[in-house]
Amino acid sequence: FKGGDTCEYLLSSGRFLGEKVWQPHSCMMHKYKNSEAKNCLIDKHVVFIGDSRIRQLFYSFIKLINPQVKEEGIKHGNIPFEDKSASIKVDFLWYPEVNGSMRQRIKSWTEGSVAKPHIIVVGAATWSIKIHNGSNEALAQYKINITSIAPLLEKLAISSDVYWVLQDPVYEDMLSESRKMITNEKIDAYNEAAVRILNSSSRNSKAKVKVFSVSKLIAQETIMKSADGLHLPESSRDTNAMILMNVYCNKIMKPIDGSCCQPQPPLTLIQKIAFCFFTLSIIGYLIISLIHRNNYRKNKSCTDLESGEEKKPAISTPNVSTLEMLLQCFCKLGLIMTYFYLCDRANLFMKENKFYTHSSFFIPIVYILVLGVFYTENTKETKLLNREQTDEWKGWMQLVILIYHISGASTFLPVYMHIRVLVAAYLFQTGYGHFSYFWIKGDFGVYRVCQVLFRLNFLVVVLCIVMDRPYQFYYFVPLVTVWFMIIYATLAVWPQIVQKKANGNCLWHFGLLLKLICLLTCIYFLSYSQGAFEKIFSFWPLSKCFELNGNVYEWWFRWKLDRYVVFHGMLFAFIYLALQKRQMISEGKGDPLFSNRVSNVLLFISIVSFLTYSIWASSCKNKTECNELHPSVSVVQILAFILIRNIPGYVRSVYSSFFAWFGKISLELFICQYHIWLAADTKGILVLIPGYPMFNVLVSTFIFVCVAHEISQITNDLAQIVVPKDNSTLLKRLLCIAGFFSGLHFFSAMQDRSRH
Repeated sequence: FKGGDTCEYLLSSGRFLGEKVWQPHSCMMHKYKNSEAKNCLIDKHVVFIGDSRIRQLFYSFIKLINPQVKEEGIKHGNIPFEDKSASIKVDFLWYPEVNGSMRQRIKSWTEGSVAKPHIIVVGAATWSIKIHNGSNEALAQYKINITSIAPLLEKLAISSDVYWVLQDPVYEDMLSESRKMITNEKIDAYNEAAVRILNSSSRNSKAKVKVFSVSKLIAQETIMKSADGLHLPESSRDTNAMILMNVYCNKIMKPIDGSCCQPQPPLTLIQKIAFCFFTLSIIGYLIISLIHRNNYRKNKSCTDLESGEEKKPAISTPNVSTLEMLLQCFCKLGLIMTYFYLCDRANLFMKENKFYTHSSFFIPIVYILVLGVFYTENTKETKLLNREQTDEWKGWMQLVILIYHISGASTFLPVYMHIRVLVAAYLFQTGYGHFSYFWIKGDFGVYRVCQVLFRLNFLVVVLCIVMDRPYQFYYFVPLVTVWFMIIYATLAVWPQIVQKKANGNCLWHFGLLLKLICLLTCIYFLSYSQGAFEKIFSFWPLSKCFELNGNVYEWWFRWKLDRYVVFHGMLFAFIYLALQKRQMISEGKGDPLFSNRVSNVLLFISIVSFLTYSIWASSCKNKTECNELHPSVSVVQILAFILIRNIPGYVRSVYSSFFAWFGKISLELFICQYHIWLAADTKGILVLIPGYPMFNVLVSTFIFVCVAHEISQITNDLAQIVVPKDNSTLLKRLLCIAGFFSGLHFFSAMQDRSRH
């Protein structure tokens, strides 16, 4: 940990990811849109002072505000720009040399009667080298002139942001004859003089002129693409303009994926209360552990000195009490949440932007698939979609999704469309699994509902408190929670139709199908009636759960994207269980699911369907259009995969224990990645070990997987305590949970009031 200001890193260091993506050292750079740039610079006055290189930077900067601007106007003269809608003024002032004229202009802003610009960007040197033929006398005069200007810039820096742009290197082989005297050696001498004088003038001052030296690093990589050897290519100067925007605007706009120049957010009231709670839990657990250890030592077996026989302890070692287990869980959870906070809220560890390449996605995919095949074992049962197989399915899908997120593969549309199918497959399993349970068991009790809701939501609720994020931010958990409640409501409302009842009378099957048709109708109506959907989820307290950035549009989009797949899962479970009951499928070890002829036909159709969907997804050109079709067609590849995986008897009888292990903690992996594997709420990558990307991924992945596994254990332990089977005890716990959320809402309201 080097400490320091991320603004300094942004202005002075970094590297290229690929050819065009600039990665600052230790932090993430946000790509500002026109609307964001306008909101940041509203009522601001920005001034660029210098030569043709500064003019280039000026044009790139104003194009961030208005992309329609063309580089027209007087080359060797002042150029004004104004955006009246946001009251933004950006001026370029032509002062190609650091001389008395430039000094006079800067001095005019230091006088009280003249309005000072909010941002001042200054830089010049190549004209001095060119006009004076690179003489040493010109360099000496340059030093004198900067020395006279430096105090004025320092004075302006008290109330304005002042940047001195160092001179970029040139590509000497491409320079015209009239510019041959502009050498990199001369440029380095001028830059060195500027840095030394500006740093010495600010040594005893709180204000400081920021030296914009990162442009040099960018130019070293790209100047070879210059048209004349002197001026930077457009992509490079656009990068410089974006860096300027990040330096000034990040602290104002606070973008999630712009960690450079952002101060650490202050602790909220709820975070402080959570910190106190976890601290007390750790202290309480340590005290109880010490008491138990002392009691154990006192009652430990000892040798009778007279008879030489061993005496038995009067009291046996006590079992772990509920209170001790509770404190132990919260103790572990407190330490884990501290790590979460340090990784993604404190400015302790570095964060970097994602950069997609085909190799960064496909090579890890091949690697984990080989590992998965290596750990092949026989299943305990050979039923279709048995427990080991569904765990395996969840596991490999989760690993692929993790690789997709860390590699930034969402920018590659074919990969994005296939990942959408994997998310849909999770929801398909939600429909299949919960329907099967309620249909077979007929258990609609409160205990079952509370167990499922607790296991799904516990980690997310804790993260909402510790990381100060809304519930809807972790969109997948609200999605599976709502769908679970929809499945429960569909099957629990009168008449309750379960397998035991339906076996007595076949008409009950039609009654259940009627319920499923009603569910499908409601889904169809809500998917095409955004207004009705938003009204339902805008009522308090649902609005507190499903709003993101002040509205429920994000929730509607997420729900709509996979709106039919849970229904498909329920329908598939119903058909499969009906066929199984009538012994129309064979699930013996090594046996094909159907007769050989039917199995071969279905297998052929499944393979063709699977490949057809992949070809369609790979040929997608527009994400919006493909997303519109996705809810209706994603089930094709899901059903094709299920049949390919289950029709052949041998394939159904084996599973990958490697994937199944990850499948058991898939929910925790999906949620934990937000903060301790990725960074900036999934927008970037967490860097624990700078300079060694592969080693960093290995270390951060190991910690991430261990933490996810531990949280899964903690959730299971707490579920037994918080959600007991006894109905009267469960009712008391539910009242306590209601009190907890009421208190959380009260403190949240206090927080919001203090923020406003």
